[in-house]
Amino acid sequence: MTGFHETLRALRVWDTELPPFDPGSAPADPLPLFREWFTSAARAGQTEPHTMALATVDAAGRPDVRTVMLHDADERGWHFASHATSAKGRQLAADPHAALHFYWPVQGRQVRLRGRVSSGTPEEAYADLHARSTGALAAALVGRQSEVLPSLEELERAGAAAWRRAEAEPDADVETWTRYVLEPDEAEFFQGDALRRHVRLRYRRAPGGRWDRDLLWP
Repeated sequence: MTGFHETLRALRVWDTELPPFDPGSAPADPLPLFREWFTSAARAGQTEPHTMALATVDAAGRPDVRTVMLHDADERGWHFASHATSAKGRQLAADPHAALHFYWPVQGRQVRLRGRVSSGTPEEAYADLHARSTGALAAALVGRQSEVLPSLEELERAGAAAWRRAEAEPDADVETWTRYVLEPDEAEFFQGDALRRHVRLRYRRAPGGRWDRDLLWP
């Protein structure tokens, strides 16, 4: 069996043809460019392009990161959802500054966003919860996210009970379910290059709501 280091060293990055990116033609703010890149990644066959890394900090200032799902991207910001009682929910309540990271290797592209996270209304959370599948509602009904789990058998029992309730009560509410919005003050678009001449375009929010743009060394 091939060992870890042999496998690691044998891997290659971006063996496919990568799309061009002319930062001079980029829009004045990051949202239209994000939507364009997102749609392009999905059409190019990128698996789960709507998944993103969410980084927060805990009470001791230590970074914490996990993968979550993008629920929308609009003029308010980038939307995701979780339990307010989860680790990420508690961390955002204590310090609302966070970062998001998208990676779409099929096109050699990354998007990084940093900013402040706010909570949506209970009505938005309810609509978000019921716009998804029965399984998503069941998972939310189980709750207790990030708590210590005594055994897999207990998870199986709780999950089965939640599925039964989700099917019987498709309009059930989950009070801790929260819709979050990250309003970026910084966004970076990274286009990979096979010759390592990567193009990095950074947007930074300026006074008056406009965006300043810079190119960064790769």
